[in-house]
Amino acid sequence: MNPDIRKWIRDIPDFPEKGILFRDITPALLDPIAFKSICDSLVERYQDRKIDKIAGIEARGFFFASVLAYKLGKGMIPLRKPGKLPWKTVSRSYSLEYGSAALEMHEDAVSENERILLIDDLLATGGTAAAAAELIESRGGVIEEITFLIELSDLSGKEKLGGRPSFSLLTY
Repeated sequence: MNPDIRKWIRDIPDFPEKGILFRDITPALLDPIAFKSICDSLVERYQDRKIDKIAGIEARGFFFASVLAYKLGKGMIPLRKPGKLPWKTVSRSYSLEYGSAALEMHEDAVSENERILLIDDLLATGGTAAAAAELIESRGGVIEEITFLIELSDLSGKEKLGGRPSFSLLTY
């Protein structure tokens, strides 16, 4: 099942800065049928894949990574903004379409050769997802796939993914 989630996505112009068209997934989270449909579709896609852990990118990637980790019986790795994790971390910086940022994870979150499914809500310029993948790979993890609910194809974010396999439920 691959739901048409477009009807549950709200366009917000000039957020977080003028000139940016933000794709808001909140309506899909608020609608129990939409949220279930999206999660079921992702579970169906990955239930037979060899995955050891699910990594979710703060903050909206957490919603889907948590559900998939639970439904597939896997561990969940939170990739967070700096200063949010309580133990020893590793970090990667990256550029956004409207600035720069960094992601951290606990240094023991990934073991050598573990197959990781990486999830975020949106692929824009690709900087966040590329940094997250590099962070996982820096600890010996293998990216099984990088999954997005939405891909903004005109921003060419896939180019920054370095050939890593990716999947998007919806492309604009």
